[in-house]
Amino acid sequence: MPSYPDLNGKVALVTGAGRLRGLGAAIALRLAEEGCRIVLHDVAADATARPDAPTGVPTGVPMGDEMAAVRAAVTSLGVECVSVAADLRVEDEVRGMVDQAVGAFGQLDVLVNNAGIGFLVGAVTEMPVADWDAVMGVNLRGAFLAMKYAGAAMIERGQGGRIVSIASQAAKSGIGLMSAYSASKHGLVGLTRSAAIEFGRHGITVNAICPNHVPTDLGDWQRETLSRRRGVDMETYWQRLRDRVPLGRPGAVADTANACAFLCSAQAAYITGEAMNVSGGEEYH
Repeated sequence: MPSYPDLNGKVALVTGAGRLRGLGAAIALRLAEEGCRIVLHDVAADATARPDAPTGVPTGVPMGDEMAAVRAAVTSLGVECVSVAADLRVEDEVRGMVDQAVGAFGQLDVLVNNAGIGFLVGAVTEMPVADWDAVMGVNLRGAFLAMKYAGAAMIERGQGGRIVSIASQAAKSGIGLMSAYSASKHGLVGLTRSAAIEFGRHGITVNAICPNHVPTDLGDWQRETLSRRRGVDMETYWQRLRDRVPLGRPGAVADTANACAFLCSAQAAYITGEAMNVSGGEEYH
């Protein structure tokens, strides 16, 4: 039985949802369980390879196949689902993404800014400007552009809406070797708070979720890379991550997906401008 009946029939656009083990797919499936019609986005929804994959990171199944698998999983829950491709750094493509979402279902009620780059790591003194710009381009500029056009569509329809951005524990605490990522996520929280003020009078809530480490494809790569860069063996690094969490385990995709469903529901109608920790007690700010 759905937890939030008011979400039934709503239309939700989830960015960065093209990977089966990713947060985006988990969020899309959780919203589909509530009866939302889903628009899946990724950078190359129908491509045969993932152009943003870092060198040395296994891409597994081609993105087109994974997106199709996510779409099939969503439709198996009895809801309609379409997929779109867009480079979130390009304004015209983001505008087109939102237009496709509205064109497919006639409305847009929920935007989940989930897409992000988290694999470009390195010391501040060593990081190429191009890597810094790429992270900011997707994680912050992309979220802004999606918010800009999705918000405009919600305002035009006049029925309110929900915008949820997936930030990070790194939005509140610095992480060594991840300055660009942390800065982009701090910025995303600032964007969330400012947009909440502007969109409130239209009945649109704007919130962020700040998960700690989650074992997705990207999370696995980050753990392996950072442990190596810090000169610690993988099991020791992994145990240190677990030991920092009062609840004794890392985050799961379902933890973030459940929080997102709540924030999209009518039960969260009076919550806006917040950056909700979903970290098992690891992050206290």
